[in-house]
Amino acid sequence: MNRPHLSRRAVLTGAAATVIGYNTATRSWAATGDPTTSRVIPVPALQGTLTTSPATRAAFAQDFGRLTTTTPYAVLTPAGAQDIATVINFARRHNLKVAMNGQSGTGNDLESHSNYGQAGAAGGISINARALNRIHTITPTNATVDAGVTWAQLTEATLTQGLTPPCLTDYLHLSIGGTISIGGIGSTVHKHGLQADTVEAIEIVTGTGRILTATPTRNTELFHTALAGAGQVGIITRVTLKLVPAPERALVFTLYYDDLTTYLTDQQTLLADGRFPSQVGEILIQPAGRPPRYKIEAVAHYNGTTPPATTPLLTGLNPVPTDTTITDTTYRDYTYRADTFADTIKNLGYWNAPKPWLSLFLPASRTHTFLTETLPQLTPDDIGQGLLLCYPFHTAKLTHPLAITPNEPTAYLFDLLAFPHPATDPTPALTRNRRLYDRAVQLGAKRYLVGAIPHMTPTDWQTHYGPHWTTLTTTKNHHDPTHTLTPGQNIFP
Repeated sequence: MNRPHLSRRAVLTGAAATVIGYNTATRSWAATGDPTTSRVIPVPALQGTLTTSPATRAAFAQDFGRLTTTTPYAVLTPAGAQDIATVINFARRHNLKVAMNGQSGTGNDLESHSNYGQAGAAGGISINARALNRIHTITPTNATVDAGVTWAQLTEATLTQGLTPPCLTDYLHLSIGGTISIGGIGSTVHKHGLQADTVEAIEIVTGTGRILTATPTRNTELFHTALAGAGQVGIITRVTLKLVPAPERALVFTLYYDDLTTYLTDQQTLLADGRFPSQVGEILIQPAGRPPRYKIEAVAHYNGTTPPATTPLLTGLNPVPTDTTITDTTYRDYTYRADTFADTIKNLGYWNAPKPWLSLFLPASRTHTFLTETLPQLTPDDIGQGLLLCYPFHTAKLTHPLAITPNEPTAYLFDLLAFPHPATDPTPALTRNRRLYDRAVQLGAKRYLVGAIPHMTPTDWQTHYGPHWTTLTTTKNHHDPTHTLTPGQNIFP
């Protein structure tokens, strides 16, 4: 990806006139020819561009969820971290909000891949992460990249050297800075934790405009609260993360179940012995009141031309034997498996429709209870063309304190990735999400911060973070004392 053309100073352009500054009296951008300029604060000098173009602002007003509209006053396309620091300092002096926007995706389908306005900056300044797109170095053990680089771009670059990030999201066309700010979950979470757990160092611009490097031993508190910290203490601009040798091929086992207890038992068996490096699960909601079916997708990796023996890999499992399939493919093709799904969704017209996703971490001891209560409430229309994922992981693999999990050794991801039929009113689904969330919390669950849960209150957030609420508020008040950053999470209204 080529870096956008950047001017030597700020270029802030409106619909019809050049913007010369920010009017503190009207709390709006002031253009040449405006009758009142006595309260105008000059635009700070930047190496990148800042625009108030209606078309650009509109492009940053909605996200992947299509459930909210958060139109910014302006959009910054930065030349680097210093531009972000300059804009943050300008914003905090004038009570504006700032948020990084990943603008991820493929082709012309570029947008924030938050689901409920989390990356929005209504009435503030959105930062276009797409401008930070350089892969700086790749070594046998790690890579250093700008935060706007996508996992697809990094994967393509590392595979040419026989390497891969150890943890990949199912859909690769997401910004690295965006996913590690939330956590970043994928099929290897039971082995490697979240994508945030594979990070070795970050460059970050704090809410006080400081550009800092943070590692496990340098600015340690900032390191651990920025990663999976929902963008509350700083904007990550550069990342160094682990790489591992990439396998050549993937042997994919697809196992089906008609019984929930057997499905969960086999998931736990695979988690406990770790025989597969990649493990996910899916619940298939059936029509006409029929009971759900359940699916495990487990992947064995290998090199060369001889795949591993299948019998030992299936020993001790109890799927429906006639429905089991085994597929041999390249590692690369497996990592890009979601692209075909995304293309189908786009072709059917579902991509730009509202998507009321719900992402939870359930305590393993209460997962059966939650699913038994919840699944009868869901219909195929609730899922649409989407997926309902459900699979376990070791909570100890998540090493950053603000990646909140249930207080048990094992948790299940419950990921309702709904793509309802176009023109479906999302309001009932949001009400359902809130109801399911409240019940899940009663059972000891926590939320994963990409989903759409309406009406989160300060009490809800304190309950979610529990003993880590003090950690979050203390670091927030230290590194972002004016609460300038990432207002769309609505953690600090």
